[in-house]
This record gives sequence, structure tokens and C-alpha cells, in this order.
Amino acid sequence: MKQPLHLFIDKIKYLQSKGDNYFPEGIFPAYRSNRIIGYKRPDTTIFFSAITSFTLQSIRKFTDSETQLRIDSICNKVVQNYPDFQNKDGLKTYNFWKTKPSRHFPNGYIFRRFEHFRIPDDVDDTAFIYLTTKPDAEELLWLKQKLAVHANGSKQWIRNTYPEYKQLPAYSTWFGKNMYIEFDVSVLSNLLYCIFYYNLPLNEHDFASLEYIRSAIATNRYRKVPFRCAHQYPRTPLIIYHVSRLIATFNPPALSEIRQKLITDTKELLKITVDPMDKIILSSSLLRFGADSPRLEVAHFSAKDFRGFYFFIAGLLTAYENPLLYKLSVNPLFHMHWTCEAHCWALLAEYEALWKARESSGLS
Repeated sequence: MKQPLHLFIDKIKYLQSKGDNYFPEGIFPAYRSNRIIGYKRPDTTIFFSAITSFTLQSIRKFTDSETQLRIDSICNKVVQNYPDFQNKDGLKTYNFWKTKPSRHFPNGYIFRRFEHFRIPDDVDDTAFIYLTTKPDAEELLWLKQKLAVHANGSKQWIRNTYPEYKQLPAYSTWFGKNMYIEFDVSVLSNLLYCIFYYNLPLNEHDFASLEYIRSAIATNRYRKVPFRCAHQYPRTPLIIYHVSRLIATFNPPALSEIRQKLITDTKELLKITVDPMDKIILSSSLLRFGADSPRLEVAHFSAKDFRGFYFFIAGLLTAYENPLLYKLSVNPLFHMHWTCEAHCWALLAEYEALWKARESSGLS
């Protein structure tokens, strides 16, 4: 009988598209929805495929040789799609959607018709694509310089944040000449993970981004007002998942003071969390830190346990810097939720791999 980890990998491989009208070969099917208005569409995005590949690659070392080959096969099929999402002018930044031509809000009827909803390349997708490929030194240096050009204060200043952050030269979520500046603690954690992973030299923008993450946790804003801290990942369990991965992997000195708070908060939240997938990502965060975490019976999970869980959103009003519209932007009526079954199985595979690694170390 197969172990849960192997079953999860099998499910991921099964869900990978063979190529159809909505999802090219190698892409993992994803959907955007808003239950309040009864909206749901298949979404041809690279985001979930890239982060699923990243997650699988990160646990590859915990698996046997046969499973490693399966992971490699899955990831190689994802990577072949990256050129379709590359910057429209051939630069080495990447978009959430296809770029040549733009395929924003694909498979829909309304939003795709308006240029207002066409988004620029973003640092989140770019970071994960760099992490799941093999960029050379020149490409990495270019990316570092490109990031600085779009950081807060380089061309314009952020407006939709707390006063103490408005002069912070942290990185923005977005590339794009005329795009507004936005701070997202989870996006910054992913970007900094990429920067630390490739051991790139740190500058004022890196230290400012670390300071934003530190402050969001230290002030407890990430629990009280998660949307204000992370427009794309606006729930506390999601923020914990991203920040803990950065800290547990690289232990940046600038974040050392929030490490224990994050562990304590995660344990506290896990006790009251009901959603099964939130329990998974909170438990994985504790396992990364080597902290105590109850064993979750992931072998009994099914796709029913993914219902209601979303990993990523788009706030349709966050682009507006008008104070009234921004105040309204927190309302779920103006949110699109993105879901992906394959990525949920990847989160389960990650949890199982982290638990097995803990078991083999004799800490369980």
C-alpha cells in the first residue's frame, strides 16, 4: 500500500493538464471565483503551477528515487510553459497571466475586455519562476537592479499603508512603469526567499522589506488587520506560512526578534482553527521551526477538505488610492478567490514530508 506522500504526488501528477481549451499541457487547473456574486471561471494562470513546482522541489530531498523522478517530470512540464508568461517585451520578469498577447482574466466575459484589469508583471510570480529554474549570475544581477527601480520611493511613494511605512524603501509587489506601489508581507517573504536562496547582496530595499515584515508581525497587525498587511494573502494563517518559511530556512538576523512570537502565535491559532487546510499550513509552519505540533491524519483527507480554502486573492479595489475606495476594498464582495486542487495536495505532501523529516530526526 502506498504511503500518503506517494499518493499525494500521484494525485498531483494526475491533475496536471494534458492540454485542453483552458489549460495548456503541464499547467495545473485553477479557478477564480466570488461566491457572493455566483462567479466562477477556469483561470489559465502560471501562479499555482509555479508554486506547486517550488513546493515539490523543496520536499524532493525527503523522497525516494522513484518519487524524485516523478517530481522532476511534473516540474519539467510546468517549466515548459514559463515563456508564455514572460514579459511581453522579452525581459526576464513574469506575469500572472499569458502576455503575448495579454490574456488577463482569461475565459471570462467582462473583465478581459477592459485594459484597466490588465496587470503588469509581479515580483511573486517572478520569484517562484526564478526559484524553479536555473537563472545565471547575469540574470540575477539584472533582477536585483530591476527590483530597485520599482521599489517605494524610486519613482513614486506608497499611499495605501500606515504612515510609518510610507517612507520605507521596500519592494513593491508590482513591476510596471505606472503601477501603484503596494506592500504585501507574504509577497515580500517570497521575494526575499529568492534573494537569500541565490545569496544575492543585500541593499537598502532588502533591509526595508525585512523591516516591513518584522513590523507587521511585531505590531500584531498581521493578526488584527491581515488584509492591510497582505492584499494577495489576506489571512493570518497564510501570512504565517510565508513568513515562517523565510525565517526557518534562512534565519535573517533582522527577523530574529519575531521568531518566537511567530511560533507562539501559530500554536495559539492552531488550537482554535477549524479549517482543515489552515491546520495543515499552520502545522507545517511549526514543523519548519522544529516546534511541537500535533499529528494530523492527512491520509484521510479528500478534495472535500479543500472546500472553502483559498490561498490567494485579488482585491478589485486595491488599485485605487482613493481613501474611500480603499476602505471598501476589504469587503469580500470585491475579492476574487483563486483555488487549485493540485496545490492543496502539494501542501499536504509538504506537511507529510516535513513530519517524516521530523520523525527521522528523532524529535517526534
